Amino acid sequence: MAKENYYTAQVERIAAGGAGIARLDGKGVFLELTAPGDKIRYRIRKEHKSWAEGELLEILDASPQRISPVCPLYGRCGGCSLQHLSYEAQADAKTAMLRDACIRIGGFNPPAIRFCGSAPFEYRNRVQFHRIDEFNKMGFMERKSSRIVALDDCPVAEAGIRNVLKKGSLEPPNKKRFNVYSRGNTFLWEGGKEQGQVNILNRELTIDAAVFFQSNAAMLELLMEDLKTAASKADKNLPLADIYCGIGTFASFLGEGFSEVDLVEENPKALALARENVQAKRVNYYALSDTAWIKTHGNTRKEGWGFMILDPPREGLSGPFRDWLSRDGPGLIAYVSCDPATLARDAKRLLQGSYTLKELRLYDFYPQTAHIESLALFASDKS
Repeated sequence: MAKENYYTAQVERIAAGGAGIARLDGKGVFLELTAPGDKIRYRIRKEHKSWAEGELLEILDASPQRISPVCPLYGRCGGCSLQHLSYEAQADAKTAMLRDACIRIGGFNPPAIRFCGSAPFEYRNRVQFHRIDEFNKMGFMERKSSRIVALDDCPVAEAGIRNVLKKGSLEPPNKKRFNVYSRGNTFLWEGGKEQGQVNILNRELTIDAAVFFQSNAAMLELLMEDLKTAASKADKNLPLADIYCGIGTFASFLGEGFSEVDLVEENPKALALARENVQAKRVNYYALSDTAWIKTHGNTRKEGWGFMILDPPREGLSGPFRDWLSRDGPGLIAYVSCDPATLARDAKRLLQGSYTLKELRLYDFYPQTAHIESLALFASDKS
């Protein structure tokens, strides 16, 4: 492939990360801001051994899945990558991405994936901004650049956050990146009022703007209802384990029905909030990584656990924890994932043990982006 040459092609599908894929001499060419069915003109920007990066030059014939982006900064701002697709096309693309990860990385065919849709805009309650010192403003990172795009609005942000952007009424803290959270009457930001209560399914949870909390409250409530249904099938005479528990969000809703609750979380600030949020009768707190926890406590419960919730970071489960689960894990596992690739890798190991993947659901926490959140429900043949 000569980099200076120009090519025409039809985009086949959307790949993980949000770029479209076209083919040139059998090699996949990844092209951002394209839609399945677009007939395009492009050039090769960078070649790799088995794939290439292309630059879109012209849309010769637009796909019926393509729409006009709502945000005037789309294409320049790096916050969104799928605003040029209809919401139905985004749903199809994300479902295909999750299925493909299971097949390609995990080596298994998943059960039918249930897609749980969100409001396409004004959904995002928690947003991380970058401070722009020279203008005393805030913005997002520019696409493919370290520059910051100043914002006067953001259509995916919740109404309270949009309001302060439009009015310029929030004084950015003296740090390069900071988080803002808004829902109902709650407005929190780093450098200002950092802690407060947010209502989730009529329960008040204490959160901190500087500590991770799910960014789409409406989708969190739907996920929580599904977790409650899954937990209802567990043996509640046995303990509940919430690994990577964060501020204790899941255990605060599920823990009261179990004899005992084990909370595992490396971040001490998050675990301190979990102490406020989880009201079960008997709760054990472990400020440990997953690997450290299994080394010290993984074999201390001969009866095991009735239900285990896993909500790992993007890196997924550690290798030692994966191996321990496949060998000694509980009868029921709910794995909340923010990355299909690591979910597929971890699921592969569980399926090599005694587990069966019973259900797989995709929750669209982040419309207009290629980010995917999912829930995988595993049952052990030993249960």
